[in-house]
Amino acid sequence: MLVLSAAEVASLLDLDALADALQAAMAELSAGHVSVPPRVAALVPGRDAMLAAMPAYLPSAGALTAKLVSLFPQNQDCATHHALICCFDPATGAPVAVIDGTYVTAARTAAGSAVATRLLARPGASRVTVIGTGVQARAHARALARLPEVRTVQIAGRDQSKARALAGELVTAGVPAQALASVEDAVRSADVVCAATHAASPVVRREWLRPGTHVNSVGYNNSGEGEVDSATIRDALVVVESRAATLAPHPAGAVELLRAIEHHAIDASRIVEVGEVAAGTARGRAGDTQLTLYKSVGVAVQDAAAAALVLAAARERGAGTHVTV
Repeated sequence: MLVLSAAEVASLLDLDALADALQAAMAELSAGHVSVPPRVAALVPGRDAMLAAMPAYLPSAGALTAKLVSLFPQNQDCATHHALICCFDPATGAPVAVIDGTYVTAARTAAGSAVATRLLARPGASRVTVIGTGVQARAHARALARLPEVRTVQIAGRDQSKARALAGELVTAGVPAQALASVEDAVRSADVVCAATHAASPVVRREWLRPGTHVNSVGYNNSGEGEVDSATIRDALVVVESRAATLAPHPAGAVELLRAIEHHAIDASRIVEVGEVAAGTARGRAGDTQLTLYKSVGVAVQDAAAAALVLAAARERGAGTHVTV
């Protein structure tokens, strides 16, 4: 069995190929061509945390995987997410690899937002705001900066010193980033907003959004209102990875959408899947002034698509460590 570390996974995963693979996988998911059962989780109430299991079978990639991912949003001195992905032979069921899933989770989540942005953002959208200063914020800044029309990435968060530090790190890495003094200023000046927080109250508010703004929201909160307000959800075209996953009961679903439906701000029938937009079976943006919102909760088919790319590259390059089990 092959074992791949986080550093090895990062060196093997082509981010441009990942975005293309995710777009195809999401279209397959919406068409009913993959097997992705509901996520299950063991809760850790004292830490407002959970350990989730996410299996998937993606036939087109020959990927049969299961991700174990922990989410501990109160963590201060280490990452909030930790994950492993187990890969199995779809012909025999034999385990073939265990790879680090922490990097994959960050990369595929950000790549999913990049896919949604290229499908839903208005033409010429060049100014991206990233709200947050953690792992997902960093991954989103790097992923969105790869889009050809993006010229500026603005970083904003509760701690301005962390926003400045992240912007400086990104500039060193070649990303055209700058820190802004407030979240409101950063949202008001953006063509695309990426919210990557654990905020219990909205950091994206309807009155801050310019006409035609596209919003990506990947943050998780299971006790408050979430990071996007109901007015934004009410007025936007709402796009998700999977209606079943996004509208699943706590702790799997998106609190923002569940609350918006509960308060009659939106009807569930209005929600479309990004795979439907990619395949052309559902309409995307209707005009340059329409608001669009992509709400992500993460689906296992994304991990399967990413793992397939990593394993193919590892085999080609002879990377990793082989162990006998």
